[in-house]
Amino acid sequence: MYKVYINFMNTTVINIKTDLKVKREAQKIAADLGLTLSGTINGFLKQFIRNKAVFFTLQEGIPSDYLAESLKESTKERNNKNYHSFKGNKEATAFIKKK
Repeated sequence: MYKVYINFMNTTVINIKTDLKVKREAQKIAADLGLTLSGTINGFLKQFIRNKAVFFTLQEGIPSDYLAESLKESTKERNNKNYHSFKGNKEATAFIKKK
């Protein structure tokens, strides 16, 4: 005689609305990491409960187009010695007010 034990996980369904592109990209990244999107979201929720905080990070090394353009502009200005240096907040504020 065999005894069969079935352990049903007490689960519920959460329905969220998200952009289709966001969902597909998230599914691909999760799959690349060997996870399901559901497992990834569950992990996030458990971390959220444990830390009582939300952490978002931006992947370093891939600046937005705006940031990349701003960095190019800043580098060009610095190379042309077209910048200002201040010894403190008052000096910087006075410079801004003059403009």
